[in-house]
Amino acid sequence: MKEVPLSAVKDDLSRYLRAAENEDVVITRHGRPAGVLIGFRSEDDWFDFRLENDPRFLARILRARQELRSGQGVRIEDLEQSLSSTRARARESRSRKRATKRPKALIQDR
Repeated sequence: MKEVPLSAVKDDLSRYLRAAENEDVVITRHGRPAGVLIGFRSEDDWFDFRLENDPRFLARILRARQELRSGQGVRIEDLEQSLSSTRARARESRSRKRATKRPKALIQDR
């Protein structure tokens, strides 16, 4: 973590934005921390930051953890098994539909 006075950041913001891609830059005012400049290497980093700091998302995570503690949640293993069986049923359904379709040429000849 790098500490930089506000006057330096104001003079060369681009430089400190580039530095913030690799480490947080603490901006000081009169020697005291006043803010943090956080850089993002990619759009994914930006998305993660927004998600991690979204109060609605954090509230949902808190509710989910409380549900798990009270026994109302779904174990990941159960979810994976449920998804696998749902996908298998969908594949079977698609293959049955394909097997019962008649070729267009036969339908047009009638």
